[in-house]
Amino acid sequence: MKNCKRVVVIPDGFADLPIDSLGGRTPMQAAHTPTLDVWAPRAAQGRSHNVPETLSPGSDVATLSLLGYDPLTTYTGRAPLEVAAQGIELGPDDWAFRCNLVCLDNDVMKDFTAGHIPTEDAAALLAEVQRDVASRWREIAPSLGGSVEFRTSVSYRNLAIFRPDADRPFPFDATTKTVAPHDYSDRSVSDVYPQGAGSDAVRALMSECAKTLAASETNARRVSEGKLPATDCWLWGQGKRPTLVPFAQQFDWGRGAMITAVDLLRGIARNAGWDVVEVPGATGYVDTNYAGKGEYAAKALDEYDIVVVHVEAPDEMGHEGDAEKKVYSLEQIDAKTLPPILDKLQTFDEWRLLISPDHPTPISTKTHSRGVVPWAIVGSDVKGDGFATYDETTGAASTRYFSQGWRLMNLFLRGEL
Repeated sequence: MKNCKRVVVIPDGFADLPIDSLGGRTPMQAAHTPTLDVWAPRAAQGRSHNVPETLSPGSDVATLSLLGYDPLTTYTGRAPLEVAAQGIELGPDDWAFRCNLVCLDNDVMKDFTAGHIPTEDAAALLAEVQRDVASRWREIAPSLGGSVEFRTSVSYRNLAIFRPDADRPFPFDATTKTVAPHDYSDRSVSDVYPQGAGSDAVRALMSECAKTLAASETNARRVSEGKLPATDCWLWGQGKRPTLVPFAQQFDWGRGAMITAVDLLRGIARNAGWDVVEVPGATGYVDTNYAGKGEYAAKALDEYDIVVVHVEAPDEMGHEGDAEKKVYSLEQIDAKTLPPILDKLQTFDEWRLLISPDHPTPISTKTHSRGVVPWAIVGSDVKGDGFATYDETTGAASTRYFSQGWRLMNLFLRGEL
């Protein structure tokens, strides 16, 4: 497949609704995107629905779908995917939970990132939690046994791994309900603490973590510096280890690589049998290294047959309700990420590029939505629909629609366009 290349660019959460401050336009419509404007008329455009009604809208479900995996048969939870990113092995009865360091104020989710806490502070706090709380797990949940381990990932995004005794599996199951903290920005969480099977122990663990964090010198220093403290460990996104068919086997395609700053996407890549290409300065925020992502992706095409470039910034700006910075993030993708990729692709005999958000993260709601997203495909053999732009309106005007978003990948790889 030396001269047959594919690239997927995912501006996470970019699809949106019209916004008054943008003159009734969506961020996609308001952004200045000369690169996309040149290629839009040459693109085959459409829309897809990446999140089934029975699953919660999030990048875990939506990205699996966008990459061609039916989430109804492959999804086991968000946290296990992030565990894979760290090379941690889960046993068949182990459970992984995402552990966000958050800032609560009287049960209101003041900041689901604890002020975008730096990883070094997160590591110090979780070391205290591991020492003072995890070590007492059998006292906290004597009926469950086993052990719990807190693991640092990046910034506020961390993990808790529950490993049972051999003769006593944990009671977590489909009735165990947790919620993503970013779905409750500036809202009360008093009614959405973990519920269902095993939830009493999880809530007790979270309560003990809060006590340790309240006494932490790291948090005291952060407050003295005018920063938000991490008041709580919010546990959510639980699941057991997933089993994905490797992408090369699933689609009879060549080697793949993922470029991202987010452990969730790294984990999906590992489970799909892909390599992860790390880019210096990639932060998972609006200050990420947009140019580096494009340059590293272009270079990776010499070695890989499909490269996925994920940019988290638009999603973060959606959660923050910042329309201007959401526009800015797409403008940076257009100006710095896409050009080197498109230049490199055109040196190959046969190539295609797909750009698509995974899901909407509307500014008005500050949370993920399971709504449709617009996509565009350009390439050496793509005729194009002649639309002047690429946005939610042109996607809706196309006759190409996938109610099951995971079916788009087959079209992208080798379908007639």
